[in-house]
Amino acid sequence: MNIKNSLLALCLTSFICTAHSDMNTEEKITTQVKKGLTQSLTELEQVVNINSGTMNFAGVKQVGQVFKQQFEELGFTTTWIDGKGFNRAGHLVAKYGNKGPKILMIGHLDTVFAKNDDFQTFKKLNDKQIAGPGITDMKGGDVIIVAALRALKAAGVLEQVSIQVVMTGDEESSGRPLAKSKKALVDAAKWADIALGFEDGDGDIGTAVIVRRGSVGWTLDVSGKAAHSSQIFRDDIGFGAAFETARILNSYREELASVENLTFNPGLMLAGTRIDPDKSQGHAFGKSNVSAQTAQVSGGIRAISLPQLAHAKSVMQKITKENLAHTTAKLTFDEGYPPMAPSKGNHQLLSLYNKVSQDLGYGEVVAVNPRRAGAADISFVANHVTMALDGLGLMGSGGHTKDEVADISSLQQNINKAAILIYRLSLQH
Repeated sequence: MNIKNSLLALCLTSFICTAHSDMNTEEKITTQVKKGLTQSLTELEQVVNINSGTMNFAGVKQVGQVFKQQFEELGFTTTWIDGKGFNRAGHLVAKYGNKGPKILMIGHLDTVFAKNDDFQTFKKLNDKQIAGPGITDMKGGDVIIVAALRALKAAGVLEQVSIQVVMTGDEESSGRPLAKSKKALVDAAKWADIALGFEDGDGDIGTAVIVRRGSVGWTLDVSGKAAHSSQIFRDDIGFGAAFETARILNSYREELASVENLTFNPGLMLAGTRIDPDKSQGHAFGKSNVSAQTAQVSGGIRAISLPQLAHAKSVMQKITKENLAHTTAKLTFDEGYPPMAPSKGNHQLLSLYNKVSQDLGYGEVVAVNPRRAGAADISFVANHVTMALDGLGLMGSGGHTKDEVADISSLQQNINKAAILIYRLSLQH
């Protein structure tokens, strides 16, 4: 942490420093949010009705163009970063200002719903609920970003901060290599003091995210000696690939299942005389009277910090190498999402956000249990900034399913909270 960021953290610890929030300004901000609410709902409907499944590049770019125009109307300088180099549509980056704290706001343009999915449209269910693909994850969060910045601009205080907004086109399915697909996020994080993510967290307006576990894939390949099953366990035949796979997986469980906030899961297993794995599926050939010659398991691991992940990897590798007779095994780990580890700065930022919420009459905001928060783009950012907070988006339920529904009453509240938070941060710099 550099001197500038250390001073920022110290300032936020005391909260007030030498500056004081102007309640008249905050009233102006909330008044502007209320005035713009109809526009925000109209814009939410517009982007939800554009299919932007991750691999629908034209749709992702179309949603990006909608937000690009909105940022430019606010005076932002915008750039579309083409995703050809990492097999995705690309990312939208918008920049504004050169004073005050440097704040990175994170959104994403893509959803999990493909172009041919039958869940495609914005549909009002009642006065409080609206259904739609990606409405909470996270087109609602993108709309909140724009609306909060509009309110700050209208209240005359946007000039007090420096803003970068990065809306990625591959949050739901990251492009490879990650060094290219996440470069825009990492570059912005290295510039920023503070990162704010507008995912929907666990869908509870009374929570925000200060910790996200990383998510890394792994593959276990096991080989044994082919033989008639009647000969298994002989000294010259050994135990076969299936038993060795079972030993390894069970040993992972015995050694690591009790580690707090660490989870790992074998999601797909194939074993037999011959296997043909193919991404998330595969085929296997074998007979009940033949000892399995080969096996493969693919899975994932989630850890709360880089040291915890390193420890888990070390334990798993050690277990993998302690092979039963006449078997061999190899464990490989993929690229993945790093953890958004707990930090003092993240706790301080949550404390400030909680104060904003209570001052607005919305009640307390507490930290989400990390077991309830999946990986997100902010994970690539958090280690580069002094403080980070996520889960500030549109609340609801059913994310990643055809039952995705937004609690639209949370829209105005979370626009207000985001805008006032940024305003108060501008006073602490």
